Amino acid sequence: MQRIIGDGMVAVVGVGYAGFNSTTPDLSWKEIMYEAAVRAYTDAGINPRRDVDSFVTCAEDIYEGFAIFDEFVPDQLGAVVKPTCTVTADFLYGVATAYMHINSGLADIAVVEAHSKASDIQTFGNVVKFAMDPIWLRNVGNAHPYYLAALEMFQYMAERCLSEEDVARVVVKNKNNALLNPAAPYAANVTLDDVMASPKLFDPMKKMEIAPLADGCVVFVLASDEVARKLTDNPVWVKGIGWWSETYGYDTASFSAMYAYKAAKMAYKMAGIANPAKEVDFAEVDDRFAFKEMQHIEALQLAGKFDVARLMAEGYFDRDGAKPVNVSGGSLGVGNLLECTGGQKALEVVLQLRGEAGKRQLSDVEVGVAQAWRYLPTHSGAVAVFGV
Repeated sequence: MQRIIGDGMVAVVGVGYAGFNSTTPDLSWKEIMYEAAVRAYTDAGINPRRDVDSFVTCAEDIYEGFAIFDEFVPDQLGAVVKPTCTVTADFLYGVATAYMHINSGLADIAVVEAHSKASDIQTFGNVVKFAMDPIWLRNVGNAHPYYLAALEMFQYMAERCLSEEDVARVVVKNKNNALLNPAAPYAANVTLDDVMASPKLFDPMKKMEIAPLADGCVVFVLASDEVARKLTDNPVWVKGIGWWSETYGYDTASFSAMYAYKAAKMAYKMAGIANPAKEVDFAEVDDRFAFKEMQHIEALQLAGKFDVARLMAEGYFDRDGAKPVNVSGGSLGVGNLLECTGGQKALEVVLQLRGEAGKRQLSDVEVGVAQAWRYLPTHSGAVAVFGV
């Protein structure tokens, strides 16, 4: 198929997901992937063996429990004897890879997959620690690595003059938002008092401010402009994509979510967005620790540096507010999906732009942003701008 290479027109034409659940003892990770893939292919109206030119999976061997993960993915994705690669990063990095495959002329249709089978991981804290520098960082204090997030939270609160109630409001908003999401296993009708009464696991971080682990999978089908218009009357365009890594370790990090700011700057430039606070209608941001949502809202330039807490208290980021954030319930409501976190964020954005978000559907939205962080112990992240 002849088309202009570098035209930048890439669309999401099919989505599918499986889960999201706190645990899935009856299903293997392969079965979760298969279920999500079949739904995505049905949604796009394609046959993967015939129509897909490139498959991109997103996984980290350390989470999977075995090496060379991409050797185990072709069967359930319908990718046997097809170009297949694994990106050891979040789902949004996979979207960026598929975008480049299509926009470079290597593919007309590309598939992106990411999943979490976190319930299979018996010692999650030790797995995260294993990714840290083995000499200087891994065994500091021999403590659970969540203490690193608590240190960052303490610094962020001090720099922004935040109270514990300011951070707790994120939990209240997201868990209540999740009540309208049938795929959110950690939805709850909670109050500010409930969150404040939650025990502190890593001072000043409370238990309810940490997203619990969850299982699930997301699969996207992306296509070039010409192919997308043939497959669907309702394409959702990838307007911009960006990613950035600050440092490999906490000992040299700025603790300012610079990865989100830099990735967003790249994505906004590609999308032609000059004023995100006015041009972005809603966002799904990484909230696996409650304070991170506030930090990421700021980094995405959706609010001023010292305005996030005030606007949160005023309901500005509520589902019916001026700038809805994490209408899906976020990770606090859906769960920590590891490398699939960005997939859950992007899925919600696409469903909203399609008008298929059910009872939580927003009105008159045309531009949405999905953002994900690669989680502890990294300072890497990606941002995608979607539009109709």
